[in-house]
Amino acid sequence: MGLLGLLGNGFLLCETLNLRVFVALNIHTIISTMKLIRFRENGQVKPGVIIYDESYDASSFGEDYNEQFFESDGLNRLQKFVDENKDKLPKLSADVSLDCPIARPSKIICIGLNYADHAKETNATVPKEPIIFFKSTSAIIGPFDNVIIPKNSTKSDWEVELAVVIGKKASYVEEAEAMNYVAGYCLHNDLSEREFQLERGGQWVKGKSCDTFAPIGPLLATKDEIEDINKLRLWLKLNGQMMQDGTTANLIFKIPFLVSYLSQFMTLLPGDVISTGTPAGVGLGMNPQLYLKEGDVMELGIEGIGSSKQRVVAYK
Repeated sequence: MGLLGLLGNGFLLCETLNLRVFVALNIHTIISTMKLIRFRENGQVKPGVIIYDESYDASSFGEDYNEQFFESDGLNRLQKFVDENKDKLPKLSADVSLDCPIARPSKIICIGLNYADHAKETNATVPKEPIIFFKSTSAIIGPFDNVIIPKNSTKSDWEVELAVVIGKKASYVEEAEAMNYVAGYCLHNDLSEREFQLERGGQWVKGKSCDTFAPIGPLLATKDEIEDINKLRLWLKLNGQMMQDGTTANLIFKIPFLVSYLSQFMTLLPGDVISTGTPAGVGLGMNPQLYLKEGDVMELGIEGIGSSKQRVVAYK
């Protein structure tokens, strides 16, 4: 079969010997697949895209990846812009410094104990309903930035998690419609100071919101980039040793349920992040327990969504 050309309305004209046929295709799947990044240049954070594993500067698009972007059909507008301007976009070097792939979201909502093996290792009961807590957005850093052990911390811990990014305002959403409100997915290291979280009274947020405790990225994979979000491997290594090695197939509460459930209690805004929980292998669950120290290196990743690396430094 020989490809003769791309016609209007997303059709391809193909030829076989004496037969010509029209094949209907989505034009965006032909021209490009797209992931979102944000990068640092001359003291500024700029939007970028990854197309077929090449990174490009998309600052000529004129918008950051923030609430307004997602709310105004930004993903489709960006796709159209990239399709029309791909040959004009400057390529980025392989060592470009990456920031969080979404601009400061209105909130980070975390789900606790959402893997049965993690609940078991921490001697917790598997929840009947999702455990919800918040993480301060001031904790957000880039995927390769240093993680700072907080002042007076002795029990800083790691947690590899799949993060869901909301694409449009969601309130009282039905589970069957929930995925229509999802823009895409990111990798999140939900760092936790266990003494602050569990031994100092009050809510978990105290141990979750320390500065640098939310490395997110390297990219936002749009929803159509991931064939099956319920079959992704996620892993974390500490100093080269595998500590967590799980799969999203073991999520207790799946993503459509979580989006619907959360929307019954709060409005989810475009760009909001839902961090869906971590599998077994955290320091808290070990015997003896193991916590982060200066000089440690965490490497983590999720299949199809990228990997990140953070070095641990002491508070000064």
